[in-house]
Amino acid sequence: MSQAILPPLAGDGAAQNTPGPDGARLATARRRASAPLTVAISALIVLVVIVCAVLHGVINPWAMEQDTQLGSVGIGVWGHALGTDQLGRDVLALLGAGALSAVAGPVVVAAGSLVIGLLLGGVAGYRGGLVDGVVSRYADLVLALPAILLAIVVAGVLGGGYWVTVLVLVVLFSPSDVRLVRGAVMEQMSRPYIESARVLGLSGPRILFRHVVPNVMPVMLANALLNVSFALVAISSLSFLGMGAAVGTADWGLQLADGRALLGSNPLASIAPGVAIVATATSVNLLGHWLADRFEKKAVAR
Repeated sequence: MSQAILPPLAGDGAAQNTPGPDGARLATARRRASAPLTVAISALIVLVVIVCAVLHGVINPWAMEQDTQLGSVGIGVWGHALGTDQLGRDVLALLGAGALSAVAGPVVVAAGSLVIGLLLGGVAGYRGGLVDGVVSRYADLVLALPAILLAIVVAGVLGGGYWVTVLVLVVLFSPSDVRLVRGAVMEQMSRPYIESARVLGLSGPRILFRHVVPNVMPVMLANALLNVSFALVAISSLSFLGMGAAVGTADWGLQLADGRALLGSNPLASIAPGVAIVATATSVNLLGHWLADRFEKKAVAR
């Protein structure tokens, strides 16, 4: 008589740890079920920040209005959901207005770094030889420099300012893009379409920018989102130290610094911009990782 094979019990630890196609499909299904929720929440946070940055003048036209007689008050005051700062400005309105500097600077840093990476990294990966060596040494040199410390020194020498900080960070962020583009282009150089383009007599710049760059662009766009999140933290840190946005402007890093003196009367004046920085940077970071994973899976599928 043949013995019936019983399915493993749910509480059997050995059975649960046994690998199999059903377990792999179940784990994949769980990952797919959890990822969209995280991505959706991240996208919603980023969308809210972008809307506030673009329409802050319409949504919060009173953001910079001062009420020195009111001063710093906590939550519970009518018309001030998060209280006010030491100048009587509404904390929530300042958050909305500060979204502009939280979006504009990091996007410029990421875009500028991407352009430098495509130009230098693309040429280095395509040409190789001496050009590759010079570009690689440039990337290694800049990567060896302490980014925040160098930004503080340059901003101090040039008199500081928000856009000075942004331009410095463009240069300091570019080596990672240069190395990423260089590696991606070198990987593309072994593909058959490169040899076909050369046989057809196409010029090197046309092959590089018309055929190679579009193939590496998806990965670069995903990396640009990661650079946006890193740039947001860096710019906010420099503003917190007094090297970024000018005093009196709406900026999350500056708002965080000003709120330190109000921890007794209104702690939200410092907590709210800190949460905004962390939430926005984390959301952009998660979106970048999600896009990078999707592009990598498509590349493997091909």
